[in-house]
Amino acid sequence: MNPSARHPVLLVGAGPGDPELLTRKALRAIRGATVILADDLVSPACLRLARRGCRIVHVGKRGGCASTPQAFIQRLMVAEARRGERVVRLKGGDPGLFGRSGEEIAHLRAAGIEVEVIPGITAGVAAAAAAAAPLTHREHCHGVAFVAGHTADARGADWAALARSRMTLVIYMGVGGAGAIRRALLDGGMEPRTPALLLQSVGTPAQRRLDTRLDTLESDLRASGLASPCVMLIGAAFEAALDLVRAHPDTPARRDFA
Repeated sequence: MNPSARHPVLLVGAGPGDPELLTRKALRAIRGATVILADDLVSPACLRLARRGCRIVHVGKRGGCASTPQAFIQRLMVAEARRGERVVRLKGGDPGLFGRSGEEIAHLRAAGIEVEVIPGITAGVAAAAAAAAPLTHREHCHGVAFVAGHTADARGADWAALARSRMTLVIYMGVGGAGAIRRALLDGGMEPRTPALLLQSVGTPAQRRLDTRLDTLESDLRASGLASPCVMLIGAAFEAALDLVRAHPDTPARRDFA
């Protein structure tokens, strides 16, 4: 352990955006930080919880956009920790799910700096909750797969295997490849009428929702205007949620999100 690194670096999940969805431990970490390295998807409402005098460094990372190099972020964490700062690396959702925390943990440990991970609510779980829809259902599916959708090709997920699994699919970073994902799942044997829910900016005032099905996913998404950050939920477990929307198309929940 480097003696100048008096405090561990905390990798903290800020959840989907609503500060009320922060864990108590995450809130304590944010309020105790002297330096916060915040990802682009961390909401301003969560950052406002930091104490006065805390230095907030925005190290944005967003697919398809200009991003802060990962190597720079890692060097900055080490430098600030060795200066004696209480460093919080604040990430949207959960650090361990598409948050590159594995690389950061390895880098910090190689530098002799202690690291602690504080989990957060990931966007897929928050999206299902916002839609009042279960991710699993004892009559429909018994598992969930969290998948990155930005490489909908042979180098990415095995969509055919996922289609056969009958698990709920929670797809991150998939809006740009929605057409390819739809075709791959259909080619893999997934039922064309499989329900799909899409939520943009889940857990924030800008939240929007689209209820559709696999066979019309691409066209409905294009017509909706939804864009990143957006999470796609596909699976039979959402049948009841879509039935409710069809039965009550004018409910407040429908008006709020669509």
